[in-house]
Amino acid sequence: MNVVLPLILGIGLSAIGVVLPGLINMTAAKISLKEGRQRAVIFALGATTVVFFQTYIAVSFAKYLYSRPDIIHFLEETGLIIFTLLTIYFLLFAKKKKRGKNKEIVKMKSRASNFFLGALLSVLNFFPIPYYVFISISLSAYKYFYFTNLFVFLFVIGVVAGSFGVFYLYIVSFKKFEHKTEFFMRNINYFLGGVTGFISILTLIKILRSQ
Repeated sequence: MNVVLPLILGIGLSAIGVVLPGLINMTAAKISLKEGRQRAVIFALGATTVVFFQTYIAVSFAKYLYSRPDIIHFLEETGLIIFTLLTIYFLLFAKKKKRGKNKEIVKMKSRASNFFLGALLSVLNFFPIPYYVFISISLSAYKYFYFTNLFVFLFVIGVVAGSFGVFYLYIVSFKKFEHKTEFFMRNINYFLGGVTGFISILTLIKILRSQ
């Protein structure tokens, strides 16, 4: 088995999932600015520790679903409805986020270590589980993903490495593109709407082909 493929998939897909400014990577960047790079790295390690378990749980659940085509078909139809509604929401109804929400998160450093703060924020982020369930099932249909123990382990390691890599880039490079984050935050709803819309189209095509 090609051991490079699951690593590349894990790194690439995780980077896509966390590259945009979000609660975890923006908090890591702010900790770096206020407390130093070392503390921010500890925060990122806490976040990626939880990502490891989230990804493993997601892929394990996807492995079970893969053996049940009837459930997969139901989830595809449900997912199509959910992603379509999310697309409409992001493109038409979502309001811009207010600045300053993340400031209170960083102030929690006096009550918890940076490692556990990172783990806590990562636990509160439920996006990785449905994301990797959908990704692994979809890729397995095209023979790019295999539910063998080694493949799954390497994929999870790739996800952890990719997530930590993006967090670290925010930690060391935030000052260089800090002025650009406002543009991302103003337009993030449109980006997310485009992503969910694209997923909706792919899901619809897959459902139509299976009929």
